[in-house]
Amino acid sequence: MISTISPVSRFSNRAENYAKYRPGYPAALFDFIEHNIRLNPAATIADIGSGTGLFAEPLLNRGYKVVCIEPNEAMRKAGEERLKKYPLFQTIRSTAEDTGLPEESADLITVAQTFHWLDTVAAKIECKRIIKPRGQVVLAWNRQRNQTEFEKKYTALRDKYRIGEKGPVQIEPELIADFFETEIPETKIFSNTQLLDFEALKGQLLSKSYIPLPGHESYDAMITELIQLFVAKNENGLVRIDYETVVYWGHMAV
Repeated sequence: MISTISPVSRFSNRAENYAKYRPGYPAALFDFIEHNIRLNPAATIADIGSGTGLFAEPLLNRGYKVVCIEPNEAMRKAGEERLKKYPLFQTIRSTAEDTGLPEESADLITVAQTFHWLDTVAAKIECKRIIKPRGQVVLAWNRQRNQTEFEKKYTALRDKYRIGEKGPVQIEPELIADFFETEIPETKIFSNTQLLDFEALKGQLLSKSYIPLPGHESYDAMITELIQLFVAKNENGLVRIDYETVVYWGHMAV
């Protein structure tokens, strides 16, 4: 069942933990975007569902103009705080379905960890409107590999204490193909790793939209189990989570 919770408000009370403790994206991905998508140094990038700026910052750091599109107030404010030092940063309170950007204004559209929350039909129409001729779209997700004993137990803990409805499936190849209107969108996987001390692990857990927060009846029991898991599995005060950064990209069909 697809969640009926609004994706716009879903992370409102998670923004601080999201900004601090969610994994970023590997440098190799941004090298790939620059070289394989052949970005002009003067390119304008529209980062849709920009959240706290995790995907936008490496692009701004490489000198590109990035317009961040984020409807959630708390997430957008966290992103503005992170990115305000970059002179080519711009932020708009709007949505993927109605960005407010001029027609044919973006050389590249990026959608990181967000595509599955969108109305993909309306977002496709809007992306076609704002993309320049021959411009491209990049979709990206960090997906936990879940291969080590720690990762499996951490996933089991999240599932055990999950509250509310499940969100949509993150990566649906058929939906992605329909968005690009091609049977086989190009895809690539990059390795990505996060090392966390206990406070970071706790913060990452609390950044999940379906995890109970302080005051919930199951919160204390959940944190007790998290402490036990960390004590059992940390090495030199850190635990490791390995991700696959999964990327789809291509031109929008005319």
